[in-house]
Amino acid sequence: MTALYVSAAVLGAALLLSEGIRRTAARLCPGAHGIYLLEAASTFQLCCCTHELKLLGETAQLEPPVGLALTYIMTVIHLSTFRGATCNPSAVLERVCRGSGSVRAAIVLVACQFGAAVAAQYFAASVWSLGLSDVHIRHQRFGFRCFDPLGGTLLEAAAVELGCAFAVQAAAMHIHKVDEKLRVHFIAAVITALVYAGGSISGAVFNPVLAFSIQFPCSGHTYLEYCFVYWLGPVLGVASCILLFEKIIPFLSGKSTTEPEVPAVQKQKKTQ
Repeated sequence: MTALYVSAAVLGAALLLSEGIRRTAARLCPGAHGIYLLEAASTFQLCCCTHELKLLGETAQLEPPVGLALTYIMTVIHLSTFRGATCNPSAVLERVCRGSGSVRAAIVLVACQFGAAVAAQYFAASVWSLGLSDVHIRHQRFGFRCFDPLGGTLLEAAAVELGCAFAVQAAAMHIHKVDEKLRVHFIAAVITALVYAGGSISGAVFNPVLAFSIQFPCSGHTYLEYCFVYWLGPVLGVASCILLFEKIIPFLSGKSTTEPEVPAVQKQKKTQ
């Protein structure tokens, strides 16, 4: 139980640090520079918290309800504090494809995300080196190494990442149908369910930059194999979801309604 309290304190410290950066950026760096700092701070927060939750789940052997509750709570906090930051290269690429963002801005945003992901690795290692809990001490003995995160084959793991990214993108595209007060909780519930369903196979990360921070340093597979699972899988999941709901389904529904509607008066004449 002590490990849980210590991890909660680490999570709180990461949240406060990230929030401080966001507020400082809003005051001192308005405009484009502020947006980049917002993206970096929010990505740093996401990666730091996930590092701690992953370590707590793997080492402290939490009961599944406790682990899922922590995932849900932290997801709600992230979604409530990001203030428009995506923290996901797939979302940045989506903006470029839709014409709502420039390629140059996208490159800078993705660079900020990956820079924050690396910074989160150093932050996590620095906190763990303090040995604040038994969980941190045990991890320190292994040299802060993590082991194979895949519980299935590469194809199975990539399929899980693809499916998770598809589901989250579909939920985001239809979130307008949910009451505004419940939207954050709806997305958090979807993400928590996906973590429960696919966590044992791939970790259910479905975010390329987050995977780069918490999964790529792990032994067991090469960088190219991790790229296949954690980069190609989510990107294809997002792309296939957009293609399905914005191209294929409208095309099929439009095809079925191509016949012009006959006015009611003409219908009555035909029946007489």
